[in-house]
Amino acid sequence: MVDFSSRQLRALVLVAHHRSFARAAEALYITPSGLSVLIRELEAQVGFRLFDRTTRHVAPTLQGAELVQVARRTLDDLDATVSRLEQSAARGSESLSVGAPPLIAANILPGAIREFRAHRPGLRIRLFDASHLTILQMVEAGELDMGLGAFFGPAPTTRRTPLFRFSLMVIRPDTNDASRRATTTWSALEGETIVSLPASSPLQQLTDKYLKRAGITHQGPVMNSLDTQIAMVEAGEGIAVIPSYGVPACRNRQVIMSRLINPVVSLQFSQVSARGKRLPPGAEDFTSFLQHHIARWAGRAGVL
Repeated sequence: MVDFSSRQLRALVLVAHHRSFARAAEALYITPSGLSVLIRELEAQVGFRLFDRTTRHVAPTLQGAELVQVARRTLDDLDATVSRLEQSAARGSESLSVGAPPLIAANILPGAIREFRAHRPGLRIRLFDASHLTILQMVEAGELDMGLGAFFGPAPTTRRTPLFRFSLMVIRPDTNDASRRATTTWSALEGETIVSLPASSPLQQLTDKYLKRAGITHQGPVMNSLDTQIAMVEAGEGIAVIPSYGVPACRNRQVIMSRLINPVVSLQFSQVSARGKRLPPGAEDFTSFLQHHIARWAGRAGVL
């Protein structure tokens, strides 16, 4: 039984192709003497001469020519198989880590990821839910490929890609006597119990800014998350001012929604990633898809 190496077979095929030991050695990135050693080893293994050689001429023997054909087919099959397996392994290892606040992670992204998977099944998206601050810190530290949400203030170590502009709205418990209006002015919130986020929240700071402009001071329960705010409103503990990307969560609760006007206050929903870090393959596709997905969802929901 003979035991050929792929290097020996490549040497055989290259010499037959170039009809020159020197040119074949150059193609194999070895010296002509090194190539001669490979051919001699191969001839010793098979027990017959593979090439007729003179100072000006190199040609396969009859047996050598037959072995060259087999070697060429073997190497072609081997190269094609390795290439296919490499591509398959690369596709299988593609992953993208995405961070988002819990409300977005629970109510918007699962449907988007499911739809995107049909477009690019080889990309595995790993979703991480946390506060905006935690997400931003993890992106800056390289622990997440990208973050999604409404990020406030400068962040020089990250780059931002705008996805959609949402607006602030007010939600109320859905009771029999609840007023169902498409819009509500800020001043109309006077005297209401407002369920809010902590004062340290940038979103609450934005809300308080416009409440103050409307001459409204407020007291009420303070919650740590938008989901809990919405649940407390459903329970009749007050009203709340939330971003319109909370619409999907509101539709699972007994609350009614109204867009705040005079003025309309909008906030930018963005994707953030670390400056100088190359994003994984598929990240650009996912970002582009998400822009269209959010626009379609917002259009169907009547969100501005």
